[in-house]
Amino acid sequence: MPRTTDDVRRDIERERQQLASAVDELREAADVTAKLRTKLPALAAGGAATGFVLAGGLGAAMRFLARRGREGETKAQAGRFRLVDRG
Repeated sequence: MPRTTDDVRRDIERERQQLASAVDELREAADVTAKLRTKLPALAAGGAATGFVLAGGLGAAMRFLARRGREGETKAQAGRFRLVDRG
């Protein structure tokens, strides 16, 4: 039995709807800006930590926290490092 004009129109409409939903799914999958916006706090914290370490902040912080006792009372010691209360 040959297809009628109405059958062809229904098929075309169904294909059009499927194509529209596929395009919407593709837009959502390719929306990099929205994905980055949801992960921005974690990315910013990671970037700040990386910059801190690369700028030598870790070494400077350890030198500050674990100064060898010049004056004051030694609170803790690990190897050659000491925590000193200068209060």
